[in-house]
Amino acid sequence: MKLLQPLLESTAHRPLRTAGAKPAGKRDVWLCFAIVPAFYTAFGLIFVLLARVMPPPRPDTNPAQITEFFDTHTVTIQIGFAILLLIVGGAGISNGIVVYHMKRMSAGSVGAYIYMGGMAVGALPGCLLVAFCFLVAVYRPDRDPEILALLYDLGLLSYVGSLGCFTTAYIGFALAIFYDRHNIFPKWLGYVTIWQVVTEILATPVFISTAGPFAWNGSISFWMGTVVFGFWLMCVITFLRKAGQRQPAGEPPLP
Repeated sequence: MKLLQPLLESTAHRPLRTAGAKPAGKRDVWLCFAIVPAFYTAFGLIFVLLARVMPPPRPDTNPAQITEFFDTHTVTIQIGFAILLLIVGGAGISNGIVVYHMKRMSAGSVGAYIYMGGMAVGALPGCLLVAFCFLVAVYRPDRDPEILALLYDLGLLSYVGSLGCFTTAYIGFALAIFYDRHNIFPKWLGYVTIWQVVTEILATPVFISTAGPFAWNGSISFWMGTVVFGFWLMCVITFLRKAGQRQPAGEPPLP
């Protein structure tokens, strides 16, 4: 019996596995996570180098200048946004992996659904509309310059001025972090997310400003928001990776 006592004590302290429960498979989680940096890298290359949407071209231009812009960048706009339309599903995967870890929080699922809904709705005006506007603008080279100016304004205003959807998503994300007791994400990331909300609010004047810091290419409406978003995104990607590493192998699948 003395020889068996250490074995009995070790088994007594082992947690009992519920019948039918299987360890959480994380291979799919890591696959989705790998897509996140790849998608945002491709997104940046398309918008900066090919479509010429970042940094945004000037709003205080006339139809002749806008026509020249589209004539000069016709091929790269078509290539860039064609690629975007093929890979834009990566945005859903990127948001989905955030929602997955948000649902692991003790705060419940409400914040996760707010984030998912806000980001899904925001992707339409904040990403796809500018792509369709620019693709339509270069589709027919002989299109009326006034119509090109309309597509130009509509695309860039939607891209920089899609405010409420993302604001709602960021609020849901920040509140979930603040109320979480499982420390899936650090609390200071919630405060960085609040700055995302601030930059969205400060971008509101893009609809009335054609020059200066509050125009769609201005230092406040665009550049400050872009810097904050870039820092926030790097933090989110970093802590998504850490959240996956810390997830217990035996954690049951989410409902």
